[in-house]
Amino acid sequence: SCTMSFSEAEVQSARGAWEKIYVDAEDNGTAVLVRMFTEHPDTKSYFTHFKGMDSAEEMKQSDQVRGHGKKVFTAINDIVQHLDNTEAFLGIVNPLGKKHATQLKIDPKNFKIICDIILQLMEEKFGGDCKASFEKVTNEICAHLNNAYKEAGW
Repeated sequence: SCTMSFSEAEVQSARGAWEKIYVDAEDNGTAVLVRMFTEHPDTKSYFTHFKGMDSAEEMKQSDQVRGHGKKVFTAINDIVQHLDNTEAFLGIVNPLGKKHATQLKIDPKNFKIICDIILQLMEEKFGGDCKASFEKVTNEICAHLNNAYKEAGW
């Protein structure tokens, strides 16, 4: 297993950046999913109950989209709390990766898509510094999720 290397300063600035967007977890989580479904329509195929929704407006109002957006943000929030503890970080990321690989059968490229959209949203709302301080986190999350996929035999 690979260990992560976040300096104390990186952990603090990543948490600071994340807090800004996590304050509105449901709205921002929803915005991220709506953008993903709109810009990458194939990602909708994994969510049977979102399939019929074509307009961004309809998706924004959907309790299921909102619920999943919040779920994604809550999971990332748990991960962000453990950037300074590799074991705890992997304890969250590995089961998440395994579940998406084995039960949900989600193509791992979608993690990169969703992380990139989160970074875009951070930049739009809070500027480039905010995005820059969170980029390493999303890279680590994606790397470890992909690793969990490999271990699950993807």
